[in-house]
Amino acid sequence: METIRVTRRELIATKKRIKTADRGLQLLKMKRSSLILEFFELAKQVRDMKTDLKGLQSKCRESIEIADALSGRITIERVAQEQSEKMASLKARNVMGLVIPNININENIDILSKNDSITVPTPVYDAKNLYSQFLSMLIEIAEKETAMRKLLNEVYKLNRRTNSIENVIIPRWGMKIKYIKQSLDDMERDRLVSIKFIKKLHTQHGTN
Repeated sequence: METIRVTRRELIATKKRIKTADRGLQLLKMKRSSLILEFFELAKQVRDMKTDLKGLQSKCRESIEIADALSGRITIERVAQEQSEKMASLKARNVMGLVIPNININENIDILSKNDSITVPTPVYDAKNLYSQFLSMLIEIAEKETAMRKLLNEVYKLNRRTNSIENVIIPRWGMKIKYIKQSLDDMERDRLVSIKFIKKLHTQHGTN
């Protein structure tokens, strides 16, 4: 159990701690609110993108069927084998001190080469174009969902910290202040009683 020093200095110091904790609590709540807003914005974007992705997936299937019918499976496989490896670079952005991943596809090795529109049959080129869009959208969705998980994890941590400060630390220090005040008041009353008693004794001895 904590030993409480019943002094006015300790009383002032504890009041300052409460003020500091309260300011910190308000900042944490502001940060939590900003992260929650960011989370819901990302959630809306992901929901809309997944809806678009379903439509794009159907177009991709149709395009590959058309390319297969008009250009043949051998041509499709040959063009697929000629493609450079798809790579991406990982960067980051800062949201209220939280690092959020940002995935970018390297332009110099993108699936669609500048000469594809000339060297690749049109049906196959169209199919490649759609699948390239499909892959880019998948990567973007994965990026946003990763960011959402990081945001949720950070909000959870902030909830624990704010609850601890608001429901444990500040009330405990509040009780400490109450105890010190009450103890100081009791000490002051005892002091006054002692002074009155001493004065009374002096008075009695003086009369005698």
